[in-house]
Amino acid sequence: MTVDELRKQEAPKPAGLGAVGWLRWAWRTLTSMKTALILLFLFALASVPGSLVPQRGVEPERVAQLYQSDPTLAEWYDRFQLFDVFSSVWFAAIYLLLFTSLIGCIIPRTTTYLRELRRRPPAAPRNLSRLPHFSSVTGGPTVEAAAARLRRRGFRVETGDGWVAAEKGYLRETGNLLFHIALLGLLVAVGFGSLYGYRGNVLVVEGDGFANTVAAYDRYLPGSQVSAESLEPFSFQLDRFETTYQVEGEKRGQELDYSAYLKVSDAPGAPERDYELKVNEPLEINGTQTYLIGHGYAPEFRVTDGKGQVAFEGAVPCLIEDKVSMTSGCVVKAPDARPAQLGFLLRFLPTSVPLTDGSHASAFPGALQPEVQVVGAFSGDLGVRSGQPQSVYELAPPELMKKLDPLVMGTSVPKPLAVGQSLDLPGGAGKLEFTGVREWMTLQVAYDPGRLPALLAAAVATVSIALSLTVRRRRVWVRVGDGVVEVGGLTRTEGSAAGFAEEFADIVKVLSAGDKDVR
Repeated sequence: MTVDELRKQEAPKPAGLGAVGWLRWAWRTLTSMKTALILLFLFALASVPGSLVPQRGVEPERVAQLYQSDPTLAEWYDRFQLFDVFSSVWFAAIYLLLFTSLIGCIIPRTTTYLRELRRRPPAAPRNLSRLPHFSSVTGGPTVEAAAARLRRRGFRVETGDGWVAAEKGYLRETGNLLFHIALLGLLVAVGFGSLYGYRGNVLVVEGDGFANTVAAYDRYLPGSQVSAESLEPFSFQLDRFETTYQVEGEKRGQELDYSAYLKVSDAPGAPERDYELKVNEPLEINGTQTYLIGHGYAPEFRVTDGKGQVAFEGAVPCLIEDKVSMTSGCVVKAPDARPAQLGFLLRFLPTSVPLTDGSHASAFPGALQPEVQVVGAFSGDLGVRSGQPQSVYELAPPELMKKLDPLVMGTSVPKPLAVGQSLDLPGGAGKLEFTGVREWMTLQVAYDPGRLPALLAAAVATVSIALSLTVRRRRVWVRVGDGVVEVGGLTRTEGSAAGFAEEFADIVKVLSAGDKDVR
């Protein structure tokens, strides 16, 4: 056997980690402070799309508008769950990883912290002059007197034969640990609110009411532990909706304020009370909060079919197309019309003015001169009886739109309809009348039992991080002997030496003072 072959046999082989080793490595990586900070940053970053992209649970009308204006982009948003960020799979994954990482950080840190609390300050070094802060005074107090004076300044004190050891600043570690516990509490509160809370969205038109039942919601998102009986049984009627706009200057037409005037009944059979619902001033009943999040116009129409019967009559909520002028798109469906179903695509102009090319546009968002443009009138199967859900802002599915018979197109209507005017359909198919204007409001009703715990956890986290950043760990030692008192000190917090210098000078001054000068 050659020397090289012998060396190859004797050379140690690298040991593999194995399954247990890889699991241990993964756990240590996940529970490290670096990973926790990265996950906390990702958690905050993942929340950003929730404020940039309209959410189905908050602004369903804006989601519907995006599907109409840019369906390709909307489909990609939906594919990545950007319309439901806070209930998405990837957001939940970050949440659970952060939750696990914080638990893994807190348990060993708590053990270390409790061990440190039980540990007494170390004995004084032999040569205090080598410490970053040192001073000696002639005379001075005894060991017992020095220990008493340091205790009055908040130090933990240990005494020995001719020496005093004092330590202060444990609130820094307390703040650091409480900050992590508060973050964990915040995550628990969010999770608790998701399990036992619910959110719902509803659109209410002036003159209509709302009762807090599952069937009344346009969109309802309950927690897994919520049942229909869990909802607070309140109701209200929307008497009127008022909006104030800027009428002069460069910001003419800018929305200043809007309010919904309600008659609220807190429980079945309870007396009604008046309530003014405003933005950021929710209606709260036993922990259930109702927020005003949007508004728009709901023009009223009457559709008479070819048989002379009223096939539809009521207000139709319109989807806002231009926020500045409040120009809105409306859809009217009359599935009961005979001999054929009727459908209308309309555009509502709150303050209609003629343009030089003969067309009309809205010059102001307030309903000063409301008119309705007839974009198109159709007859045929609208698909409302197919059993498939349809958007109220869509006349018919694309495959059925191609089969509808166009009765009137926008170019054949000379001017918009004012309130009280009507449009006769050709061939005696029927008539469309514009009868009035109402407004609608969108509400978010939310019950979140984790809201108060989350607020308390956030407050504790704020105070804790302040303690962690402002409190310094420092140690002071005193040696007494032969009429000379030596005082040494050091800080255990990086970058706090300058601030400790003044405190150390005060400690030396207190220790060198006579008994009658000490307070």
